[in-house]
Amino acid sequence: MKYKFLTYIFLAVIIIIIVSSCDSDNSNSESSVYVPEVDINDSIFFNLDSAIIANKAKELDAKFSRLVKLTGFNGTVLYAEKGRIVFKKAYGYNNVRRKKDELKTTDVFQLASVSKMFTAMAIMILKNDGDIDYDVDIREYIPEFPYEGVTIRQLMTHRAGLPRYMSLAHDKWTNKKIPMDNDDMMELFAEHVPDMYFKPDNGFHYCNSNYSVLANIVERVSGENFETFMQERIFEPLEMDDSFVYNMRGDTSVPLYIEKGVPGYYHRGWRWREMTNEYLNGVMGDKNIYTSVEDLYKYDHAMDNSTLLPDSVISEAFKPGSPKYWKRKNNYGFGWRIKEDRDSTVFHFGWWKGFRTFYIRDMKYQKTLIVLTNKDKGPGSTHLWNIIKSDTLPFGRYGVIQ
Repeated sequence: MKYKFLTYIFLAVIIIIIVSSCDSDNSNSESSVYVPEVDINDSIFFNLDSAIIANKAKELDAKFSRLVKLTGFNGTVLYAEKGRIVFKKAYGYNNVRRKKDELKTTDVFQLASVSKMFTAMAIMILKNDGDIDYDVDIREYIPEFPYEGVTIRQLMTHRAGLPRYMSLAHDKWTNKKIPMDNDDMMELFAEHVPDMYFKPDNGFHYCNSNYSVLANIVERVSGENFETFMQERIFEPLEMDDSFVYNMRGDTSVPLYIEKGVPGYYHRGWRWREMTNEYLNGVMGDKNIYTSVEDLYKYDHAMDNSTLLPDSVISEAFKPGSPKYWKRKNNYGFGWRIKEDRDSTVFHFGWWKGFRTFYIRDMKYQKTLIVLTNKDKGPGSTHLWNIIKSDTLPFGRYGVIQ
């Protein structure tokens, strides 16, 4: 037994030396591989977790470095398991066109449709406060809303049947140099009443209108601007200090560029071009939240620890909103897509004006992968699904930490 114990000690020391030597040259670089601190007495001597985590970090770095070469990936990454960050790194540049200003994991990106989970959280906070009911006609909160029988639950699960506000605005918002906000959107619906896709709760139609209307409800019920409510009730309590909701409140014309956060880029011909702003960015709820992978992980951690709301309230977000007989691969909860062919996996992706965002949570094995990019082209969702379900390492077919 004594000889066996000394052997474990010798192996542990060798592992520490190898891990340290591999990381020492880049330890102060924002783009270096992140390897978390580990209690040696607790982890290496008994589980060898630190070596496994270090190997996983290097494996992930190799995968994303390969995506840089294959797809031109430019962005930030964070991977965590069971409440511990395993890997985080930034690849590429803030200024894609000139290849200037290396990205950092604290840089903020437009979340696009990943913003919807935050809008849903705002609604759940109001529900927990006793200020709203998921299942009453929303005209109780917005009397001028022109459609009968639409509920908050239907909006959150995309079962309301609403038409697309972007199509309506394209036809009816005459001056595209003036920003359109959520109240303007509501006035267009009330004035023109475009046909619904179906009667409320008679189908599923993923539609940005649903979450934009939810932002209107947050404002009407709380008496605060949407961006103020999000700041006070979500970002500040979680110390998401780099996060904000972009809006053009008070602007009489659309600013050419969005000056805050990382700019988005699109590829035309042989060049990358910075995305200009547009009038639809005045509408919030379906998009327009800017945050970093590090702030998003604070949000992820808060859901696991019921920091903002009790688990009984948060868990509703991850329940399928459409019936079991619904013939689609993925269901939808409150701001989350639900992958029905994989137990307890929820996710959301976003794509808007030069940004692509990916957020995957395997809740059964407590695995989280967050990827933010500021290019309209890059890795596809298949690449990221393959990464999060990777079982190539020992000591854990479904993850690295047991």
